[in-house]
Order: sequence, then structure tokens, then C-alpha cells
Amino acid sequence: MIIDIPDTTTSAVSKRLVMLREEGGVIALGRVLTLIIIAARGDEEEAIEAANDASREHPMRVIVISIADASSDGETRIDAQIRVGGDAGASEVIILRAFGEAADNKVSLVTALLLPDAPVVAWWPGETPDVVSASPIGQIAQRRITDASAHADPHEALRQLARSYRPGDTDFAWTRLTLWRAQLAAVLDQPPYETITSVRVTGAADSPSTTLLAAWLQLQLQVPVTCELTHDIGGVGGIHGVEMTRASGTFSLERPVSNIATLTIPGQPVQDIALPRRNLRDSLAEELRRLDPDVLYGDVIMRGLNALDSAESEPAEGAK
Repeated sequence: MIIDIPDTTTSAVSKRLVMLREEGGVIALGRVLTLIIIAARGDEEEAIEAANDASREHPMRVIVISIADASSDGETRIDAQIRVGGDAGASEVIILRAFGEAADNKVSLVTALLLPDAPVVAWWPGETPDVVSASPIGQIAQRRITDASAHADPHEALRQLARSYRPGDTDFAWTRLTLWRAQLAAVLDQPPYETITSVRVTGAADSPSTTLLAAWLQLQLQVPVTCELTHDIGGVGGIHGVEMTRASGTFSLERPVSNIATLTIPGQPVQDIALPRRNLRDSLAEELRRLDPDVLYGDVIMRGLNALDSAESEPAEGAK
């Protein structure tokens, strides 16, 4: 069910939600959180679709603040849309399109619509404020989700996230590493238990996840890590592969196609492993499973990234 409410107020939207429940048109579910999505106008639908899918695991209220560019209509008003039932998964979706001065105070737009006594998660699918934790919406959220890959310069976006990091921040560039980190940890848990002496990580030039994977390995292994960013290989973006060298030889985990990786270990048969690129829904669902700060992400974005940059800037041994 989709209900359009033009030229309205957030108080009127809240009352309409109550009426929908009282009329029995909406099945009341236990909402576990409020998700606020701050998206550019015209880019909301992909984020809403991901939130709807994730809501089947995390029933929630989704509030979408649709941001217009500077050239849009200057008339002060709020157009709202409510989506429930089959059009909202296991959530309630409220889309707020604010115009003119009504768009200036984003907190006032959402205050009346927040679920009482429920955590607030904020998500910027596209461009983000310079300091997300200091932004008006960031200040009322327990978790703040960004996506460096959506920026024109993903690697500069990572550096900005590192400079402005506060507990509660996270980024999908990190979330997309979960399967890679699990697979690499599983290999290192198998014999031979030898010390890793060097690491090489490769990926697409526009892949911030490749840089974060190298930073994580730098932080965890404390060995030389080389991060090589190139063009897509065979149409496959993201992370291309990891090579780790130890006394018995070099083993590698390479992803030549988008969903299958090849694990090569000296003295063992080559293995094909399912390692798909994670979609928006899976990344969002994973981040919503935890509402406490991701301490490891904080360490990697602040300490690991700096260690990687410092190691790459050091001249090779014997160089002058």
C-alpha cells in the first residue's frame, strides 16, 4: 500500500500512521530500530529496496529524507509518502521530500517519526557530510553507515572517514570484506603454521575495500603489505586477490570472476570457493545486526590505514 500525502507536516504523517494501525490495514510488528536514509532525490529507490529486504531480518521503521539539489523548487513545503504492507517488506517506509526552508533542519523532519525507546541508525548511500558524527542526523544516531565507493574519489573518502572517525561509524567498504576476512583466517588456521613474511593485495582502482583489506592485514600480521590498484580484470571489479608468502611458499586467493575465487596452496589441489560480491541488502543487514561500535573497523580505519600508508611511503631497503 502506498499513500501519498502532499504539502503536509511530520505530525500529520505520524497521525496517519496511527490511523492505519487502528483501521487494521497494517499488521503491527515489533520494530527493533529506526533507520534514517539520507539520499539524493532520484536515488532513493535502490536504498529503499535494500532496506525492505533487510527488514525481513530486522523489522524497522524506515525514514527516507530525500535531498534535492540547489536548483530545485524553493517553495517551502513537505511532500510525504507512506509505504506499508507488500510495498515495505517487514517495515514501514516514510519518504519525506522537503522543499525550501523545510529542508534545512533535518532533525525536525524526523523527530516526530522516531520509534520511542528504539535505536536510531543513519545511512548515507551516496555523498556524506565531512564529519558524519557531527551532522544533525549523525548526532542522534547510535550507528552511522556510509559507503566510500559511492564517492567520486573513494580512496580520499576513506582518508576523510579516518580523519573524522568516531565510535559508531562504519562503512560498506569494510562490510564487503567479511567473506574475504573469514576465508583468509580459515586458511591461516590450517597447517603449516608458518609466519607470514609478506602480503600482496590487488584490486580495482575504484575499490576502497581493497585498500581496507590491505590495511587490516597490515594491522593483524605486522608484515610488509603491498596494495596494488589496477583496472578491472575481465569486467570484475572490487578485490581481485591476495597473495601471502611464508617459508613453504606463496598461497593465493584470487577472484577471476565475480562469484568464484580460486585458492592455491603449495602441495595441495587447487580449490574453487564461492566468494560473491556482496550486494547492498546483505551489507545493510549485516550492519544492522550490531548496534554497538565496531572496534575492529575503528582500529583498521585509523591505525591500519596509517600503517599501510607509512609502509608504502618508505623507500625500499638500500634506496637513496
